Parts: sequence; structure tokens; C-alpha cells
Amino acid sequence: MPDPAPPSPPPLLEVQGLHVTLATAGGALPALRGLDFTVERGRTLGLIGESGCGKSLTALALMGLLPEGATVAGSMRLEGTELVGLPERDWGRLRGNRVAMVFQEPMTALNPLHTIGQQIAEPLRLHRGLGRAAARAEALRLLERVQMPTARDRLDAWPHQLSGGQRQRVVIAIALACGPALLVADEPTTALDVTLQREVLALITQLVHEDGMGLVLISHDLGLMADHAERLHVMYAGEIVERGPTAQVFAQPAHPYTRGLQAARPRVGLPRGARLATIPGRVPALAELPVGCAFAARCSWATAECRAGAVPERPVGPAQAARCLHTGLAAPAETPA
Repeated sequence: MPDPAPPSPPPLLEVQGLHVTLATAGGALPALRGLDFTVERGRTLGLIGESGCGKSLTALALMGLLPEGATVAGSMRLEGTELVGLPERDWGRLRGNRVAMVFQEPMTALNPLHTIGQQIAEPLRLHRGLGRAAARAEALRLLERVQMPTARDRLDAWPHQLSGGQRQRVVIAIALACGPALLVADEPTTALDVTLQREVLALITQLVHEDGMGLVLISHDLGLMADHAERLHVMYAGEIVERGPTAQVFAQPAHPYTRGLQAARPRVGLPRGARLATIPGRVPALAELPVGCAFAARCSWATAECRAGAVPERPVGPAQAARCLHTGLAAPAETPA
């Protein structure tokens, strides 16, 4: 009789029932509402949605950098360690070490008062205990690894002396310095032109696969997600409204919001002057969240049932699910008028 198969290793990151409430002048308001997702080693999870959907707040929660007064409920487990309720001293040991972040605007992420070499060396000295010379040598190796032109000359450069693409490579080098298990990239190419966007994303993807890191990639760019994320989660008003393998979600989007995002993409071959489809309305403010489906006010398929109460997530295909009562009303490629 063959030996039983060994149990599957646990996910690198497991998030269950994550709720984040923000303290505002109008009282405590729910910003993230029951997020559930996992990230595997060497894999990329994509989070997409409009501004205000909760993508960046999710990134800040994973880094322990939520605004003052925010409260967190649920569970976030990284390599078996529970992050919710972790004291700041323990967060300091993890942040920049086992979990790191690539920010969307490198000029604000870098300190203008320190050289590039000093900023890359800082986490190495803090978390790895390297001396000044050893940290500088490792900083040079990291700059070379992120394909920085004339890397040795850049060690003593200041952030303002580098181009946007070069600054983003420095931010990536800082994030990778201590070999994190989890990398969070929040709109890492927003400030770059199209050519540099491709180069930076290809670099991040390559490094993730080489090091076996898990990557949470946050963007509003569907084309970027199609090229770089294995799994895709669509966020709206602090919830995940659709999830599944990226190729499957793109081929058969089930939620009206996902279909609306897809229809709004520019496409090759459109006649000159053609207007892109748009989703009417806006993401509701935290103080205006409805009782039922948060997307109902913008959805032409919404019914009284959608507005009456919380809409549960339901399966719509192999490994795909959506938080919608009417996923079968139209063909997958159609979009609400």
C-alpha cells in the first residue's frame, strides 16, 4: 500500500475575516469588511479596484502601518505568526525583515537627507547586524541585482539625482534587502512611463520567483494584473466582490463591477473619438455604506433583494466566486448599461 501523501504546507499568508475600522470625526467607520485571502510562496495575488475600494488600506494592515486610532479584528497569519494584536516592538522586528513594501511614489518613499547606499544599508544593519562596510557591499550587490545602471556610482547619490525608474529600483532594493517572505507592492509603477512600468514589474516578478516570496500586487491596471498575477481579487467598498484565477476572471467576469472595469479598458482598434464605457456614480463613502450590496446604486441589474441585506459570496465556476445574486443574468462579456 503506497505511503500517504505528505500534508500540504500552510499558506505563507492567511487572512481570515479581516475588519478594519477607522476613527473619524463622524465616529468609527468600517473600512475593510471581512476580507479572506491567502498568499502562497512564489505566487502573486492581485488586488484591483477603483480608488477608495480599500486596496491600499489592506496593504497598510499587512504592514502594521494603519492610521492612528484604527482598530483591527479577524486574523492575519504570516508564517504561522498572528499579526493582529502584535505589539509595535514585534512589528518592528518583522517590518522590513519578513514583510516589506514597495510604495507607489518612490520620491516620497526615499529620505532626501540620506544617500542611496545609506538607505539600502539601514535594514541590513538593523535586522542583520551588519557592519558599515559589509552593509555597503551588500547594498551594492542589491543595486546590481535590481539592474541599476552604474550601480557603484549610485551608492553615494541622493534621491533627487536619480530618474523615476532608478528611484523605484532603489525602493525595490530596500524592500528586498533582508530577503522578506512577503512583499507588498502598492501601485509600484504609477509614477513611471509605460516602458519603465513593464521593466519594473518584470523585475519584481522575476525576483519573487527566484526567492520564493509571496507577492501582493495592488493596482487599478487590469492589463498589468493579466500579465503578472496568478490569482485576482476584485475589491469594492472594503469587500472582495470577486475572486479566482486571473485568466478565469478575465475570461468570464461574474460580478457586474468586474465587468464594468473590464469594459472601461482602452482597446486597440477602437475608432478615433470613440468614448470608453464608464461605470456611473462613485464608490460610496464609508459613512454612506448601504445595508445591502454596496454596488447596487451603480448596477443596472440591482433588485430590491440586492438592497435588502448583505450579499453572500457564492461559487460561479471552478475556484471562482462572486458576491452577487445575479451573476447569470448576462453573458460573461456583457456590461451593465
